[in-house]
Amino acid sequence: MIWEYALVIVGAVFMLLGLVGCILPIIPGPPLSWIGIILLALTHFADYSWQFIVITGIVVLVVTILDYVFPAWFTRKLGGTKYGVYGSIIGLVIGLIFFPPIGIIVGPFAGAYIGEVIGNRNLENNKNNPLLSATGSFLGFLLGTGMKFAVSGYLTYRFFVDVFF
Repeated sequence: MIWEYALVIVGAVFMLLGLVGCILPIIPGPPLSWIGIILLALTHFADYSWQFIVITGIVVLVVTILDYVFPAWFTRKLGGTKYGVYGSIIGLVIGLIFFPPIGIIVGPFAGAYIGEVIGNRNLENNKNNPLLSATGSFLGFLLGTGMKFAVSGYLTYRFFVDVFF
């Protein structure tokens, strides 16, 4: 029985890391939250069906893939390049470290803009405007982050409700 409590503690750590990973691009948020659910399923605290485990696993996989697709897709759709996507990620990290919490919003946008300017984008051509490209990268980042947070938030909610209630 003591091992079940150890699994719950380790699972709770995974859940919290999963939530942090929704914002920090280096940590895979939803997969870590899903591992926390798997660990809880191995205890008497939760009675998850295999169907629940498989469906949430598929949702986590799809959201994780889309999180990489959306920023690039939105950036390209609005005339951006890989410089904008990379700049958005770098801007997020810098914004989180030096300017929390507003840096989470301003950092990716500013980083995408700077990345596009560094990538020698033509400022006068509206189609290749770094500001427009930065907007696309930022929208993709927000959509991906929102999806990750929704999935990890739901899994974290289920985890803690099952443990404490």
